[in-house]
Amino acid sequence: MRQPIKAVVAAAVAAMTITACGASAGGGEQAADNYPRKELDWTIAFGPGGGNDIMARTMVDILKKNKLYPEDIRVENREGGSGATGWGYLFGKRGDPYAISTTSGSFITTPLEAKTGWTYKDFTPVGLFATDNAVFAVAPKSGITTWQQWVQFAKRKGKVAVGGISTVNVDFILHAMLAKAAGYQIDYVPFNEEGQLQTSLLSGALDAVVSNPAELIGQLQAKKMTGLLFTGTRPLASLPTIPTAEALGYKGLPSMPRGLILAPNVPASVQQWWIDTMKKVVATPQWKNYLVKNQLTEDIRWGADFTAYLQRTSTDLESILRQHGAIK
Repeated sequence: MRQPIKAVVAAAVAAMTITACGASAGGGEQAADNYPRKELDWTIAFGPGGGNDIMARTMVDILKKNKLYPEDIRVENREGGSGATGWGYLFGKRGDPYAISTTSGSFITTPLEAKTGWTYKDFTPVGLFATDNAVFAVAPKSGITTWQQWVQFAKRKGKVAVGGISTVNVDFILHAMLAKAAGYQIDYVPFNEEGQLQTSLLSGALDAVVSNPAELIGQLQAKKMTGLLFTGTRPLASLPTIPTAEALGYKGLPSMPRGLILAPNVPASVQQWWIDTMKKVVATPQWKNYLVKNQLTEDIRWGADFTAYLQRTSTDLESILRQHGAIK
């Protein structure tokens, strides 16, 4: 049974406090000499199969294949609490130059909802690489094939059960904004793993989901799901018949920031090493293919520019969440 986010966050905060007591910023400075020379501890703050997981493992594969990181890379999914568990773990690694993680919308929204003990400001930014849009989908057995049919169904039902990854995240915001604009009500159900989300839709426990194209493309192409709307500004190259939100009259929908962060207070030399290394990663054909395959919009910002982007996005998302009563 899924724990409430505040309970998971409380446990994560307690764990990261204990971890932080054993971390040393001074140790980080020493570790910066001849960097890198140790195994890398790579945290994925969500379960296997999701957009965050896919991006992180793509990056790690490129780093290994091109021998850009000379030591071993240990990748672990530390899901829970809408990212609070994983990023709380990274926060507890203060000063450790060998602790790293990828970001998503929850990196911004989770601290807005719960007392995580950290915000995006606490971590060492490497870079933003892309933004990720979403597909709104239903199960074929619903008989719904267009957005207009969905709106009619949702209004007739009174309140529809919709799902996404994380509690108060971009997925929730998309559902809330679309429902408000179209005039229907939702009961939002959060999930930590993509597999659980998709299973719940196909089993009939949910009426609809929003998720990233990378996670749904196989189901959509196999016609095991029906896409009704895509939040990107241009149609999906692989499924151009799914209308964009703008084509249906919905504007200003947020996207998911896909970036990379290090633990707090790592040496500037380590941050620069990762910036230089990731510049090589994003220039590879494999990374370019990943962007195309997963329908991502390239948006590259390094270091302080990434932080400035996070600040603007955090302000915007906080305003939207307050408007919809998700936070006070």
